[in-house]
Amino acid sequence: MITKLDDLLELVKTKGKKRLVAAYANDSHTIGAVSMAIDNGIIEGTLVGDIETIKKVCAEEGIDVNKFELVQEADETKAGVKAVELINEGKGDFLMKGLLSTDKYMRAILNKEKGLMPGKKTDMLTHMAVFEVPAYHKLLVCSDVAIIPAPDMKQKQAILGHLISTAKSMQIEKPKVALLAATEQVSVGMPACVEAAIISKMGDRGMIKGAIIDGPLALDVAIDAESAKTKKVAGEVAGDADCILFPNIESGNVFYKACTKFGGAELACMVVGAKVPCVLTSRGDSVKTKLYSIALAALNTK
Repeated sequence: MITKLDDLLELVKTKGKKRLVAAYANDSHTIGAVSMAIDNGIIEGTLVGDIETIKKVCAEEGIDVNKFELVQEADETKAGVKAVELINEGKGDFLMKGLLSTDKYMRAILNKEKGLMPGKKTDMLTHMAVFEVPAYHKLLVCSDVAIIPAPDMKQKQAILGHLISTAKSMQIEKPKVALLAATEQVSVGMPACVEAAIISKMGDRGMIKGAIIDGPLALDVAIDAESAKTKKVAGEVAGDADCILFPNIESGNVFYKACTKFGGAELACMVVGAKVPCVLTSRGDSVKTKLYSIALAALNTK
């Protein structure tokens, strides 16, 4: 079990180098992160974008442009499509968003004919975020904070499966999953509480395997042992969660931004549910965040 995001950089090396394709990689943060990942022996990198711009950025940042394979496409939308095409042609193992907007990146992935979806009607994408919060004693794997507005029961079960899989890739043998709600009481007037209780019982009966699942749990009870003790909430998950499943995008997104802006958290992010993991970070995220996200996606690449 790893407890720091820096540990990802060492753990992923045990899987061998993976091939990354970065879509519209015209910015210094994307190029810098891919460069660092190459230097760390994690990946081989292909940058799709305007080659002259990429060369200029490399010169300004003191990066050897020859360490990358460069593919010319100056148009933002077409660069996303081209990057996905390279993945489908077997020329890359996972995808990364560069300077293009999230909606164009996601459209390229979701394209019915030329995208990266496996093909079943039930297939869905969800966002995984791994937080290193200074106030918490280990890493937290959280979902969904960016894609699914209000997951229903089936979607929550799918998200739960991805949470468990991501946690296991980080050597957490039996992840402790907290199903978040506004209260740990099973309030019938709050759908998040009812659904959490049902999913938790499914876990108790072995219908969901590979994790210890509890809910509903309020955030304080899920991550703070003293709060759990004070509120007399027993169980293996209370105060020691490895994973958090949010009831809706608002709660997840607020948690995400509060941790990073107020709590000084570092993080790694990816989208799962496609044929390959897809790095999804903000265009303004730091080089370090993008590097950690590359490592997380590479770790979850088959």
